[in-house]
Amino acid sequence: MPEPRMPEPRAWIRLPSGRRLDLLAPTPFDWSEEDLAIGLSRTFRWGGHSIWPGAPLSVAQHSLAVLALRRARGELSLDHARRELLHDAEEGLINFDCISPLKPFLGPGFAALQSRLQDVVALRYGLPPWTPDDKRAHKSCDIAMAAAEAVHVAGWTRAEVRGTLGIRAGVMELDPLVPIYGGEAWRPWPPELAAERFLAALALT
Repeated sequence: MPEPRMPEPRAWIRLPSGRRLDLLAPTPFDWSEEDLAIGLSRTFRWGGHSIWPGAPLSVAQHSLAVLALRRARGELSLDHARRELLHDAEEGLINFDCISPLKPFLGPGFAALQSRLQDVVALRYGLPPWTPDDKRAHKSCDIAMAAAEAVHVAGWTRAEVRGTLGIRAGVMELDPLVPIYGGEAWRPWPPELAAERFLAALALT
């Protein structure tokens, strides 16, 4: 009797819309805007750890906060605002925001996957390439948000932010999302609300 054939390894994932995202050969047409918003709203920062009851902090909320902080520091064109909003978009497509201690163990295969997804996101949304000045401005806001989230959401102390996490930015007290959306500073939003607000922001950029 011939041996049974093993099924081919599956390299695609099913998104909420029913579309399939091929992780080995993604295209800009593999997801809907709702797929992206849902994915980012259900992908959590800080490994999902939070001092708040309820939902942890989503990448969708973080992305909106980085955009708000970047706008507070200077005017942005629409395409640059879109690039800020989508700076972690690939994480929402695979529902995974890798924490720093884990990254060295994932190897070049995962880095290549991230790069493929970043490329198709940039192509779909017409994102301009990062210039050195743009990248510095973005990283300043992204790092400032990380320092604030570490204390106000994940429960690290200010001393640990600098000494253990190695983040040199000061810890902000003002949540940049409160002037826009109201609510309690630094409280993670429910996923449904985060997705709704992300979709609305994406439609305006």
